[in-house]
Amino acid sequence: MSQKDVFSLATEVVELARAKGVSLCTAESCTGGMIAEAITSVSGASSVFLGALVTYDERMKAKWLGVREQTLSNFGAVSAQCAAEMAQGAREASGAAVALSVTGFAGPLGGTERDPVGTVYLCISKEGCGEVVKKRFFGTRDEVRRQAAAEALQLFLQYV
Repeated sequence: MSQKDVFSLATEVVELARAKGVSLCTAESCTGGMIAEAITSVSGASSVFLGALVTYDERMKAKWLGVREQTLSNFGAVSAQCAAEMAQGAREASGAAVALSVTGFAGPLGGTERDPVGTVYLCISKEGCGEVVKKRFFGTRDEVRRQAAAEALQLFLQYV
């Protein structure tokens, strides 16, 4: 996906959040704040976007988002369980109605046999439910990050 695609999706997200009267926050790892950057590029985003936590390091995932040490040791930072706890923690910390999280291996280093480079876990958390999605993207590090950011925004559009 091109940056234009990410920014177009962000515009749709802000418009939908405004129309539905919901607030939003993000918890980002491999995207490094790219989702928040796209959202805040939209004029008027401050009416719905509360903020973002970029928790690249496991210690920050635990400290700022409440990801359990047990989750990190048993499943790793790149896992469905971690993505779910990141989103839930961001929603609780911010008071947002909806939180998006993303964690993954953008490459070219990292990855495992089970979760090779390009594997990303995304989660949307809202009152009473959460949905985790596992995706595998291909391309350069930047392309994987952009695709993951776009997928997170699509998740919001699909579930809100």
